Amino acid sequence: MSILTALARAEAVESGRAQPLTTVRHTHIAEKPLVLVPLALAGEAAAPLAAMVGTGRDAGRLLVVANPRDRTQRFQFVAQLARVVLAYVDGCSRTVDTGQTSKLRYAEAPQVLVPNRGGIEFIRLLGRSTRFRRPYGPHPVHRTVPLLGQWLTFLRERSDHPGSGMLLALTEVLGEHWATGQSGLEDANLAALLGWIDPPAGLDGAAAAEIAEDPLRWPPAGPSTDPTFDNEVLAPALAAYARAADEQAQSRAEAALSAAVAEQVEPTWGLMWRAVDLLRARRAGASVEARWAVDRDVFTMYHMSLAEGTALPQPRRDSAVAAAGRLDRLEREQARYEAQRALDDPLIMAEFRLSGEAFTGTVVSASPNRVDTSGKKAALRPHITVQTDDPVRLEPGALLVSPARLAQQAMVVSVSSVDVVLELSKGMGRSTKQPAPGSVPEVGEVVTYGPVSDAYQPPGRFPAREETPWTHGGPPPDYQPTDSDAAEDWS
Repeated sequence: MSILTALARAEAVESGRAQPLTTVRHTHIAEKPLVLVPLALAGEAAAPLAAMVGTGRDAGRLLVVANPRDRTQRFQFVAQLARVVLAYVDGCSRTVDTGQTSKLRYAEAPQVLVPNRGGIEFIRLLGRSTRFRRPYGPHPVHRTVPLLGQWLTFLRERSDHPGSGMLLALTEVLGEHWATGQSGLEDANLAALLGWIDPPAGLDGAAAAEIAEDPLRWPPAGPSTDPTFDNEVLAPALAAYARAADEQAQSRAEAALSAAVAEQVEPTWGLMWRAVDLLRARRAGASVEARWAVDRDVFTMYHMSLAEGTALPQPRRDSAVAAAGRLDRLEREQARYEAQRALDDPLIMAEFRLSGEAFTGTVVSASPNRVDTSGKKAALRPHITVQTDDPVRLEPGALLVSPARLAQQAMVVSVSSVDVVLELSKGMGRSTKQPAPGSVPEVGEVVTYGPVSDAYQPPGRFPAREETPWTHGGPPPDYQPTDSDAAEDWS
């Protein structure tokens, strides 16, 4: 937890209301997201009990498994869920972006919203248990089941990429934008979190959160269920279905079970759309659309490769080399995401200023017409000196950028106790001798410089799989017998 976040939490306790951690929204919220509230059978992580799914507040569809331990009924439930999810995914691929990009890109991408981190884990388990199924052979499933598993796995893997908006847990998104007066574990309860952010009239956040923790008023937001509900309602309903002697009795038992499950899911369904409204009320940051464009690119490529039958298989687990490469890529994306957020938002930039990675100050001198002749070709390289009270922990040669001049880069020339000398490049027009008006900060101007969001970071170099030891997925070593092994034939 950062210093500013800790301060915001203390202020939330003092004021009785959640405090904003950002000035803008850093996450894309689609015009038509797919909201999914899953429930799993207690003690059976991979046994779905029910799910409420839909793209509109009044368009939720409740799917229930009458006997979650029955394999056939579980996959019938998955087939019903597949019809909803795959129709939504295909709907996102019907229009093509006709903007300035030269490559094919769909105008939309799927965005699936779940209540909490448990919902993302549910999607991972459901995708893993369905993507390897076959519509033929022993224990066949409907042909849409493995396809749903592939898309769920794709969405779950995409959720690991910082800034991606394809699969979101709303408790995590809200927690990135507001600080409450409760612990991070308590923030995982969507009802309690919204109680702090948007309490009812006459209540403060603590009182609203206490009410929200009452499972009779606000049942858990899935995939877990309340133990009291499990023992007193769900278990008798499942037993009644199992005892049903004929089809009519089964139908009555199934209707009673659906009604009981609906009482557990519908409150969370309303909370999901309330959270969406709160997020939409915030203005999106400048870099949000660029990150969503990356999501659309990834979706376009994967959708087309699936349609053409050229999609790479999704392994059960990554090899050592693939896992290391993935971790390296995610680390670079995380650094880029944090830099983009800082350039969009002064509150996020304040975190970088506290750590010495960014600073704000006043320009005390400027050489706008300075030309660098050390290279083969003369280049316009103005120098400015910024006086700052921030603790600057940057080395000469570090690249920075100002939110006011995103196209321009600044390289640190020197750092003293109060002055930072910067050399500017790019974003000053086409002239090699005279910068464009306003492109170079003038003396007296207050400027902010922070980390570059699009600086090239070379990927790590990793060995090929066949060059790794056998302990990391490579070939086993050739066995060379010793003299003591002469009694056996190793040839």
